[in-house]
Amino acid sequence: MQILPDRRTARRRAALALTLSMAAAATANAQTIRASTDPAAIDRAVAAFTGAGIGTPGGARMASDPRLQLAPCAAPLTVSWHTPARTAVAVECPGPTPWRVFVAISPAQNAATPRPAPAVKRGDALTIVVRGRGFSVQQPGEAMEAGAIGDWIEVRASRKAQALRARIERPGLAVVPAG
Repeated sequence: MQILPDRRTARRRAALALTLSMAAAATANAQTIRASTDPAAIDRAVAAFTGAGIGTPGGARMASDPRLQLAPCAAPLTVSWHTPARTAVAVECPGPTPWRVFVAISPAQNAATPRPAPAVKRGDALTIVVRGRGFSVQQPGEAMEAGAIGDWIEVRASRKAQALRARIERPGLAVVPAG
């Protein structure tokens, strides 16, 4: 003779099973979050490459966002200059799940490397181009700050538009790479 559990017991077992499955999912999620590259490692690599600390001339403008979730990097991070004007560096993970981030650099304050003349001044009208694979879109805009060719500056498409970062390609032209 088979004994069937009463409804209360069945509900308790179902609630216990649900709780255990939620706990297992939370543990797996926490392990996934922990298995990522620490943004502080990016900051250390940039500081070692530039020879200057965060917020100092020649160093990163600001610390990497602590919310940044990048795949774990088994190989050492590679760092190289991203712009000829040395205003940004590229930090890359060459591992099996490669990734790349760009870090803005504060201009160095020394007389040995003269700052190139600005190609764009704050308030200048310019063309903002968004380029991707197989397409480009352009729109008139305004420079929110001055910069030389190769610099990343803030631009906006209209008075009410949100500012975005674009690279100065030549006087009057700022490019936003897409993808």
